[in-house]
Amino acid sequence: MQKEIIHSLLDDFEAYARATTDGVEFWMARDLQHLLGYSEWRNFTLVINKSKTACEVSELINDHFVDVNKTIQMPKGAEKVVPDIMLTRFACYLIAQNGDPRKEKIAFAQRYFAIQTRKAELIEQKMLEEERVQARQKLKSTEKELSLVIFEQTGGNQNFALIRSKGDTALFGKTTQQMKTKWGIDKKPLADFMPTILLKAKDFATEITIFNAKENNMKTEDKISKEHITNNESVRNTLISRGITPENLPPEEDINKVDRKLKSDEKKNLKNPDKLK
Repeated sequence: MQKEIIHSLLDDFEAYARATTDGVEFWMARDLQHLLGYSEWRNFTLVINKSKTACEVSELINDHFVDVNKTIQMPKGAEKVVPDIMLTRFACYLIAQNGDPRKEKIAFAQRYFAIQTRKAELIEQKMLEEERVQARQKLKSTEKELSLVIFEQTGGNQNFALIRSKGDTALFGKTTQQMKTKWGIDKKPLADFMPTILLKAKDFATEITIFNAKENNMKTEDKISKEHITNNESVRNTLISRGITPENLPPEEDINKVDRKLKSDEKKNLKNPDKLK
């Protein structure tokens, strides 16, 4: 396929992209019909129906294919209401995959939407990784604050590591070392391998400990320790009530490796800004 044709098709696809008020990107099926080289709506709807069948398997059809009506202009100023469909990028991808690959525009669309869908997946993965890194940093900050509260209110915080470990036991139903063994961790902190939801759960329990330790002016490490255990137990019960058993969740990649990878990618993007497009 000539480079000029590729650029023309690429520009056409992006020119017809629209967005809802919530920022969800979509195409109108009647626009896509012509972009993909189908002259007859009824023939194009056959491809759409095949794509809907593929989407029904994942039970997401209503999220990607939204039936709407469209008013078109007729001769002599008349108007006609015709059915149309709002399609997400994923729906367009499915339609391209179910189209006739002998059509040059379909062949292009199959590659185009596959690449764009993969890009979206990579962006989503990066966002999830960044969220996890931020959650880990937030937990570090909260635990540092708790250590300071213990020192200010009791005159010492030499047992902070023990208090934190008791919190782990209350949250996981297992000791910190037992969880490390379960997850195959050696000397690194357990929290460096926690999924985001557990980092946030642990942070929430610690925040409650800080609040109540200050509010109730707890003067001994024993009182703060019991408070921390209670809060972690409460968070654990909440998670379990929602079908999430902390100790049964698999470990994530070492957060330090994830952080280094994100920073490395950011540097590469700054050096090659065209890759961000």
